[in-house]
Amino acid sequence: MIQGRSAGVLLHPTSLPNEGQLGQLNDQAWLFLDWMEEAGLKIWQMLPLTQPVQGLSPYQSVSAFALNPALLPENWFMKLDEKAFKAYLKKAPHWLEDYALFMTLRVHFEHRSWSEWPKLYKDRDKKTLAAFAKKHELELLFLKKQQFALAHLWQKLKADANKRGIQLFGDMPIFVAYDSADVWANPEQFKLDENGCPTVVAGVPPDYFSETGQRWGNPHYNWEAMEQDGFKWWVQRVAESLEQFDLIRIDHFRGFEACWEVLATEETAMNGHWQKVPGQALLKTLQAKFPNLPLVAEDLGIITPEVVALKNEFNLPGMSILQFGFNGLPDNPHSLQEQVVNSVVYTGTHDNDTTLGWWKAIVDENTRYWIMSKLSKTYGDMPWPLIEAAMKSPAKMMFAPMQDFLGLDNNARMNIPGTADGNWGWQFSWSQVRPEIAPKIKKIVEATGR
Repeated sequence: MIQGRSAGVLLHPTSLPNEGQLGQLNDQAWLFLDWMEEAGLKIWQMLPLTQPVQGLSPYQSVSAFALNPALLPENWFMKLDEKAFKAYLKKAPHWLEDYALFMTLRVHFEHRSWSEWPKLYKDRDKKTLAAFAKKHELELLFLKKQQFALAHLWQKLKADANKRGIQLFGDMPIFVAYDSADVWANPEQFKLDENGCPTVVAGVPPDYFSETGQRWGNPHYNWEAMEQDGFKWWVQRVAESLEQFDLIRIDHFRGFEACWEVLATEETAMNGHWQKVPGQALLKTLQAKFPNLPLVAEDLGIITPEVVALKNEFNLPGMSILQFGFNGLPDNPHSLQEQVVNSVVYTGTHDNDTTLGWWKAIVDENTRYWIMSKLSKTYGDMPWPLIEAAMKSPAKMMFAPMQDFLGLDNNARMNIPGTADGNWGWQFSWSQVRPEIAPKIKKIVEATGR
């Protein structure tokens, strides 16, 4: 965890420039490190690096461990070191074989959910899987080479970033997708029926944003089984993330205190209940395994005193979003006067509109006047007043999405929660990165002691 005050940028690698394709881990990633260094930004935060089940959302992935092959640069295969690859296979990650098998079977069965595969494959019959693996040896080998190349490339990026004093900040969704290698390979760790189907699914109850709540559909963990084996799956997951990142954000942290459980037969999330989970025991186990565990708790939304107590017990920084801080209500944790040191402050996240888009959507002049009365225009018009306010916050870490540093409107929004189309595809171009932006950011960083 970075000591002292720091500032960073939120940008997923797929948002790097890449001539008509989504961003990859090519020379553009290193050019971005150059730009960060020039701007005095010390942390690069990104979304999960895992491969989406379908579409582009990295929050529903085919594996909680494997990296997304779409991040590989075009010429990756030409640069593969076969000798190093053989050494990698001798000490292969615990998840690699299951991932390669799962992905090959997925193609073989025309991308049907694993619960619809023939019984011997669904139930992981050893002889059946061994015969399949022998027959499809080349496909499995190719998938393993992808993961080796990704791991090697990522470690080079991380080492080069760390040399420059830049840390990498990852994102860990608390739940995993049902149609994933994780659930297929570890069914005992999830609440499934005798046919391997979820008995209950995850979501959130009805609230201000949705009358019927949000039915996410992720299977719930069998916490009793997890506790009995010392939370082995979670220990492995966190260990993998700590190989890749210097800090980790736990998405939907409140799920470590209690989860909203909905019967799988329900079409909405209305008829559910809060189910307590052994989050304290899990976090104690993780802290024992990984001293100075660099976790950040995503504690947005309606948070109970129990969740706050759990976060505080383990001294985890929470989050505040300045775009949420101007509703005029008392005790708003996102308002300028409620900021605390042990937290991470954002202008907005990947789920928010850009700050310029947010500002343009405020049409009432009195509201605009009131907001600006609390901000400074030292560095220019919006979004700079909100960036400056975040930089001045007592919070030990500060982030703005790259869109805000570039002053882009809602056309550059990354994601609109609750919508299926048009998300996750935004990319910047270097033509948008005007030469005066990095020095301006560095000036604010230095002026605010970050």
